[in-house]
Amino acid sequence: MDQHTVLLVILGMAAVTYGPRLAPAWLLSRRELNPMLARWLSYVPVSVLGALTAQSVLAPTGSVDVSAANLYLWAAVPCFVLAVRTKGFFGVVALGMGIVAGARFFLG
Repeated sequence: MDQHTVLLVILGMAAVTYGPRLAPAWLLSRRELNPMLARWLSYVPVSVLGALTAQSVLAPTGSVDVSAANLYLWAAVPCFVLAVRTKGFFGVVALGMGIVAGARFFLG
């Protein structure tokens, strides 16, 4: 593939990726949203993050695993407690990474 084609593919992929994300922001940025709709939309990021996290924690190998051997489940418990107490993001991610890295290092 020549450089011109590669550039067109990259630009096309960028348009397809960012177009659907930016279009609603551009269209709705100057409008006042219904307060009920705005409140409902405020829960979307948390819901998506929760769904992605639950899948990774409860089914890391593709099937549900709630056994004691599931390292991600054990790491999620203190992370959940920290998230509820601090309502922060960075500390929770750092704690989870630290627990998983430490468990892999010490437990193999």
